[in-house]
Amino acid sequence: MLGLSPADWQAIEVTLRLCLYTTLILLVIATPLAWWLAQGRSRTRVVVQAIVALPLVLPPTVLGFYLLVTLGPHGFVGRTLENMGLEHLAFSFEGILFASVLYSMPFAVQPLCEAFSNLGRRPVEVASSLGAGALDRFRSVIFPLTRGGFVVAATLTFAHTLGEFGVILMLGGSIPGETKVLSILIYDHTEAMNYAAAHRLSLMLLIFAFITLFIVYSINRRFQVARA
Repeated sequence: MLGLSPADWQAIEVTLRLCLYTTLILLVIATPLAWWLAQGRSRTRVVVQAIVALPLVLPPTVLGFYLLVTLGPHGFVGRTLENMGLEHLAFSFEGILFASVLYSMPFAVQPLCEAFSNLGRRPVEVASSLGAGALDRFRSVIFPLTRGGFVVAATLTFAHTLGEFGVILMLGGSIPGETKVLSILIYDHTEAMNYAAAHRLSLMLLIFAFITLFIVYSINRRFQVARA
């Protein structure tokens, strides 16, 4: 089917799991964080914003190296886990999931932060004055008015995770069924001079990237028209 080998399908399965879990985790984490960054007044916001945005400018191999040092058997976290009778996180799916959440953080936080900033304080203050609790305000006011930001955040996070390479390779290596994702498999195919297999997988990612950007720009355009 599609000329893909069992190893290709295995890498696709690992990649999709990584993308889905990363997106779900980041939507949970990024929502309150983006709300605080957009609506809060603390002076520490600038520091937090800089930390969240670090993956945008930091080489992925640098992040992957420090995660390997920290989460590996000789690192503080990895050694602590082993002392508790658990496995360290280097070269495991859980490890690359943790790395992926950190590396894709700005792609979830920034769209939500922009959506919350555009929302302003007035709708939430009105809902609060009518007796709506925090959960009710989010469900009936915040989310419906910023759902475009959530769609963009989820789409960008999923797509960015799909193309991750350096940080995954540094921390997870290339273990079939565990840490070998599509981007690493393409590299392996190319290194083995199997250009036909690399082309098939690369074309799939290229088409998906175009569709993702098309969706994001379409959503942004629609909401810009609605606000106008």
